[in-house]
Amino acid sequence: MDILGTSLRVCVDNLDAAVPVYERLANAEAVRFQNGPVEVAAVGPFFLMSGPEAHLEVLSKIKATLAVQDVDDALADLHTVGAQIIAGPKTTPIGRNLVARHPDGSVFEYVDRKPAQ
Repeated sequence: MDILGTSLRVCVDNLDAAVPVYERLANAEAVRFQNGPVEVAAVGPFFLMSGPEAHLEVLSKIKATLAVQDVDDALADLHTVGAQIIAGPKTTPIGRNLVARHPDGSVFEYVDRKPAQ
């Protein structure tokens, strides 16, 4: 699998207040979207998330989001190393993703930009 980049996941109380800080730090403009009841802003290498505590509690267990060339390749490698697939692969508006627990207990999201086939 080819890991193309990593995004850190940051839960914030007030997305509107946090976005300008991270835009300045990352020298990048935020791209905002919804993930269910959670508001998300992608700013450079950061995913800022704000929303109901119960949802953030679940999302904060994912250590980082890893951009990969192909989620299917990631899935094969994850099976090979004994990872547990928690969710996915599933199609999203911008590609596909899956969430996996590595044998050491770490949880990561893997995403690609491939359209649904």
